[in-house]
Amino acid sequence: MSDETTTENADAPAESTSSGASRLDAQGDAAADFLEELLDILDMDGDIDISVEAGRPKVAVVADGPSSDLKRLVGPDGEVLEALQDLARLAVQSTTGEVSRVMVDVAGFREGQKARLIEAAKTAIESVKESGAPMSLEPMNAFQRKVVHAEVLAAGLESDSEGEDPHRYVVISPAS
Repeated sequence: MSDETTTENADAPAESTSSGASRLDAQGDAAADFLEELLDILDMDGDIDISVEAGRPKVAVVADGPSSDLKRLVGPDGEVLEALQDLARLAVQSTTGEVSRVMVDVAGFREGQKARLIEAAKTAIESVKESGAPMSLEPMNAFQRKVVHAEVLAAGLESDSEGEDPHRYVVISPAS
């Protein structure tokens, strides 16, 4: 099986140059191959869903049954998931020769996190609208900040990221 996977992955860069969509598909496939191998090594069950969302490949590991085993791949506050995503990006780069912005999700963690972030952003937006004063949020990773920035923009306010990683945070301000 691994010989076939290696052969398929070796063909991916040539095929991926034909169009942007096939390039993203090839990146998603490379990340999926990496995650499937990891699940095999860890003797964990899970299905891999590959899609393209917002111009970037997304690879999700979903549970066949109860997802408690997969939650180990998320870790506290998604720390293990962030590391797993970095490794998947390196695997894509190694396979395709391209830098990728592949998004990895495990057991729906990012979707749940996104919903919670949107609610927190809406609360902060209302506070800024009522007070007219800028509001700083807690430090967030890049994914979290992007979700908040999108909500703030949709509400007609302004936002900026300040600070240095891992303490980078969003400041929401009234529109100027």
